[in-house]
Amino acid sequence: MKFEHKIEIDAPPEVVWEACADPVRVAGFVGPDMTVTPAQAGQQPALDARYRVHLKLGAALVGGDVIIVDYTPAREFAWNAFTGVDHRLRLRFRSRGNGRTALTLRFSYDAPGVLGAVADLVAYPRVHAMFSHALEAAKIKIEQQATPPRPPPSLPRRAAQELANASVLARSGIVRPMMPTTLLRLAWAARTWGLSLGTAVAAGAIRNADAPLVIDEFGTKTYAEVDARSDAIACGLAMHGVTENDTVAVLARNHGGLIEAVAAAAKTGADVLLLNTGFSGPQLREVTSREAVHALIHDTEFHHLVADAPEHMARVLCDAEPDDGEPGSGALSLAALADRYRGRRPPVPGRSGKITILTSGTTGTPRGAARGAIAAGGTPSLEAPAALLGRIPLRSGMRIGLAAPAFHAWGLANLAMALGLGASVVMRRRFNAEEWLAEIERSKCEAFIAIPVMLQRILDLPQDVRDRYDTSSLQVVAVSGSALAGDLATRWMDAFGDTLYNLYGSTEVAYATIATPRDLRAAPRTAGRPARGTTVRLLDESGQVVRQGETGRIYVGNAYLFEGYTRGGDKERIGGLMATGDLGRFDEAGRLFVVGRDDEMIISGGENVYPREVEDVIASHASVAEAACIGVDDEEFGQRLRAFVVVRNGRELTADAVKDLVRGQLARYKVPRDVEFLDALPRNTTGKILKNKLAEP
Repeated sequence: MKFEHKIEIDAPPEVVWEACADPVRVAGFVGPDMTVTPAQAGQQPALDARYRVHLKLGAALVGGDVIIVDYTPAREFAWNAFTGVDHRLRLRFRSRGNGRTALTLRFSYDAPGVLGAVADLVAYPRVHAMFSHALEAAKIKIEQQATPPRPPPSLPRRAAQELANASVLARSGIVRPMMPTTLLRLAWAARTWGLSLGTAVAAGAIRNADAPLVIDEFGTKTYAEVDARSDAIACGLAMHGVTENDTVAVLARNHGGLIEAVAAAAKTGADVLLLNTGFSGPQLREVTSREAVHALIHDTEFHHLVADAPEHMARVLCDAEPDDGEPGSGALSLAALADRYRGRRPPVPGRSGKITILTSGTTGTPRGAARGAIAAGGTPSLEAPAALLGRIPLRSGMRIGLAAPAFHAWGLANLAMALGLGASVVMRRRFNAEEWLAEIERSKCEAFIAIPVMLQRILDLPQDVRDRYDTSSLQVVAVSGSALAGDLATRWMDAFGDTLYNLYGSTEVAYATIATPRDLRAAPRTAGRPARGTTVRLLDESGQVVRQGETGRIYVGNAYLFEGYTRGGDKERIGGLMATGDLGRFDEAGRLFVVGRDDEMIISGGENVYPREVEDVIASHASVAEAACIGVDDEEFGQRLRAFVVVRNGRELTADAVKDLVRGQLARYKVPRDVEFLDALPRNTTGKILKNKLAEP
């Protein structure tokens, strides 16, 4: 195989050379299908420098060791292989005048024998497209524009990916043999409401009508009951003016009414906006106005928050009985609509509604992140559920305790997954550590979906209290939403068994990495390895991939990236990968460690300090319940670290002991100058620490 590709770049040869004459940078332009590792850490490109180069061609990984054989600045750059598959790459830089450069790439690749010739012929289109795209990416990057996304996979490759995804779903029980009539009914439901919670509820009723869908403080409802009730409620919403072009907001805690509300709205074809139960009145008014909400479905406890809602906004009580409406308020209830329109089916909408999730909002008003039923690239995909189920062993028919709030990405993803599995969802409106242990025993929960602070609250219970409850039914405990601080993972597994899974992601990128119990035993603070179908890269400030072990900004690519904020704006994207806003590093085993937010790093006395690293050390102390660190101004060092510590009940700790602990494990400039003790750290409803509150005087 041999080919040549040339491109002109609006920049002088010296600039183009600086951007391209490095095997690591070449790999950065090619994307995830090429990896380059320097022979020595910190090695810079130069004549005779050696690297290990691999290309991913389908399921095969080919390449070997290379050596730079030509390094003439702003003129010639070339490497030759000396182990593995014989290949050569050359970049030629030539001035075109007027500050422009002609960049030529020549690539040759020789595989031995007749089979090698056949392999060359098959691989040629892929390799040619790979390097041609790399040159286009280099051109746009150098000309100070956004790097273009990677081209979508070919139809055969996409089909193979979806077959592999389907096999994962088959193992979990989502995909299984069934009668042709059942398949037709499922297909009709999917055609009617798209990939929505409305379809998931209807599918569960078709496959296993009498199975419990939800178990909560109000009792138990089957899939058939919730399907029929959501049909009736959808008819009621339509009769009160909700159309497929409207937005329905839901403000509810974890209970069956929330599921009925979201499913019913989906069956009208309307978009759904999930609201944070921790909102203040002004936040609620701002968000509902910004998102043009037509109807608001809310729990009765939030009546005071919605009292000033605009008159045109229909209000429906989510958790009230049919006769519990407030006289004169104009409020309906889901129960009343379910009774009034019982037995009726809503008309088929002309579109599938989207779900908008709000960002965590640790600073400022949360933004809406739109997520539809279609994957990136505009085609339906099974990649998202396969990514989760490929690493976390949830299965059909499980009883899943959902403690994570369903209005947020992690809780909603697991609610959707549970319905797809035909599982029974156990819910409680508020989290109480001991009450959840009792619920796990009572309902025989096999899975527990939570956020890390909930595990911390359970472990904080006295041992004799924990021992009262039988939690042996648990097979999966999955957490996300914030970091596993200190030795939380180890302490949980020591107490409840090696069933802990930790997912790292965000509202915008969905899943990024998943840590299994084995990962967490080996490295308790890891975020795990990239999920199925997901690319995770660490880039420096110039957009180049950092070397293994170094810290970089985390970028994620998968088929489930969000579509952008509802009122404009987006996350930074490079080459089809989206920034999470976090910093991280990979260890030698390929496990990701999240160092902290990229806007939290401080510079103290000229040294970079990542608060997360110091927090983990402090949290590992036996007397510490939780810890947080922020940067504050310092006249001498520019900035210094301030630590906030919550001490466990019955324990004592001094500021000097905290400083000595950090000094014994980290560099001296990372020791916090100030230590403050608090009764609790301020958190939002999804468990994230509100560091802006800590920074307030």
